[in-house]
Amino acid sequence: MIKKIFLFLFLTSILFNDLSFAKDRKIQYTNETISDYFYGIVSASKNETDTAYQHLNKIQFIKDSHSNFNVKFIHTLILLEKYKQAFNFAKSVWSEDNYILEVDLLIGLDFFIKKNYSKAEKHFKRLNDLQEYNLFFDDFLGNVLIGWTRASQNKQQESFEILNKIPERYYNLKQIQNSFLQCYFDTNETQNSFVKLVEDEDYSFSRYNFFLANYLLHKNENEKAYKVIIDSRKKHFSNLLIKQTENFILNKKIKKIKNFFDCKNPKDNMAEIFYILANLYSTQNDYKLSNFYLKISFLLNDKFIPNKTLLAENFFYQQKYNLSKKTYNSIKSIGPLYSWYASKNISLILLKIADKEASIKNLKNDFNLLKNPNYEHYYELANFYKDIEYYKDSIKYYTLALENIENNHALVPKILDRRGTSYERSGDWDKAENDLEKSLKILPDQPHVLNYLAYSWVEKRIHLEKAIKMLLKATSLRKNDGYIIDSLGWAYFVNKNYIDAEKFLQKAVELMPQDPVINDHYADALWMLDKSIQARYVWKYVLGLESAEQKLKENINQKLIFGIKEKL
Repeated sequence: MIKKIFLFLFLTSILFNDLSFAKDRKIQYTNETISDYFYGIVSASKNETDTAYQHLNKIQFIKDSHSNFNVKFIHTLILLEKYKQAFNFAKSVWSEDNYILEVDLLIGLDFFIKKNYSKAEKHFKRLNDLQEYNLFFDDFLGNVLIGWTRASQNKQQESFEILNKIPERYYNLKQIQNSFLQCYFDTNETQNSFVKLVEDEDYSFSRYNFFLANYLLHKNENEKAYKVIIDSRKKHFSNLLIKQTENFILNKKIKKIKNFFDCKNPKDNMAEIFYILANLYSTQNDYKLSNFYLKISFLLNDKFIPNKTLLAENFFYQQKYNLSKKTYNSIKSIGPLYSWYASKNISLILLKIADKEASIKNLKNDFNLLKNPNYEHYYELANFYKDIEYYKDSIKYYTLALENIENNHALVPKILDRRGTSYERSGDWDKAENDLEKSLKILPDQPHVLNYLAYSWVEKRIHLEKAIKMLLKATSLRKNDGYIIDSLGWAYFVNKNYIDAEKFLQKAVELMPQDPVINDHYADALWMLDKSIQARYVWKYVLGLESAEQKLKENINQKLIFGIKEKL
C-alpha cells in the first residue's frame, strides 16, 4: 500500500512539475489519468507503440498543458501510420509562442502535400529556430524543406539560394540535395552532379547510382542507364538496390524502376530527405527516431518499397522480431532478389525466436525455390551457415560459389578467405592455410586476412618471422585495430622479443581495455619482463571481466599461483 501511495505521489510530481501544467489548473488529474500517462509514456519509450497509443489517446485533454505528452503522442501516431490524426493533433496544439519541432514539421508537411506552399514554408522556417534538438535540425532540415517548397513553385534560383545557406559542415548532404534539385529542374548539370556523388572515394554513395540510372530511364536513355548500373555492380556487387535494378533492366521491367522514384515529383524528393535522416539515425543506433523519419518518408512516397529494408533492420535491432519479420515479408513482392534477401533475414529472426533447425528450414525452402541459383546465392547461403557455426555446410556452398564465379571476379578473394576460416574452424588446417594464402595472392592488402593467417601461424609456433612481417603490414593498414595490434604483440612474445611485445600489447589494451584475451597477453609480457606486480594486477582485472571465459580464468588462476612456467 505504501509503495502504491509513493508511486502515485511520484507520478503526480512528474506531471505537475512540468511548467506547462501551470497554464490550466481546471484539469482534473485522476488516478486513471496519471496511470494512462505513465503507462503511455513508458510504453512509448519501450517501443510498445500499440500500448502507448491505447493509453495516450485517452488523455488528449492534457495536450494544452503538457508538451512532453504532445511529442510522445505525435511520435506514436506517426509510427502507427495514423497520419491524418497526427496532422490534426499537431494543428490542435500549435502555438505561436511554443516551439515543438514535431508540430511545425507535421503541419508544414500537411500543407506541402496539399500544395499550399506558402503556409508550409511558414512552419518549415520555424524549424530553423529550434536549437534544442540535434545537429541536423538547427540549420539543415529547415532550409532543405524550404528549398523544396520554392522548387515546387518553380522558383529555381531561389531554391538553390536556400540550399547554399546550409553550412559547409553538411557538405555531403548539400551535394545530395543539389543533385536532386538539378534532376528536378532537369538542368545540364544533373548527370554530372550525380556522377560526382558516386565517384566520391571518401564516402559510400553507391545508392545514388540508382537515382542516376532512374533519371536516365525517365529520359528514355536506357542504354546509358544500363551502363551506370553495370559499372556500379563492378564496384558495389553486394548492393541490393543496384542488383535489383540490373535485374529489372535485363528483364525489360523499366516501369518498375521508374515507379520507385521520380525526381520530377516534389514529394518523392522530400521522401528521400527523410530517408537520409532515418539512415543517419540508424547508424547512430537511434532506431526510434530513425523509424519516425522512415514513416514520414513512406507517407511522402509509399512506392519506394526497397526503403522498407531499413525499417525491417531497425525493428530487428530493437528486438521487435515479429514486426521485423512482417516488414521483410512485405518486400518480397519486389522481385526474387528481395525475396531471397528477406528470407535470409527472416531466418536470422527465427534464430532469435525459434531455433537453428527452424531457421535453416526456412532458408533452405526459399533457396530451393530459386530457379537458377548463382554464385551470390551460394555465397550468401554459405555465410549463413558460417554464422551459425555449421562449417561443413558453409564449406560446401563456398565451394559451389567458387565453381560458379569468374576467376577474376572481385568477390573471389573474400570467398577464399571465408572458406579458409571455415576450414580452420572445422579442424582442417592444411586446406585453411591454402585458401588464405590464395586469397592474399590475389589481393595482398587484406589486413584481416593477413592477421588471421599470421596469428594462426603464431599459435602453431610456425613461420614466426614471416608472421611478424605480415602483421607489421596489417598494422600499417589498420593502425588502430586492437585485434591486429594484439596479434603483432603476441607474435613478438612467442618469438621471445618481450620488449616489443609489451609495447604493442599495451597499445592493444589501450584500444580494447575490456578484452580479456588481449589483457592476458599483456600481463604475460609484463611477467616475462620481471614486472610481476603489474602482471598480477592485470590478471586479477581479467578475472573481474564478465566476458572472460571460464577456461581463461582457470589458466589465469594458475598463473597467479605459479607464474609462467617458462620463466621458472
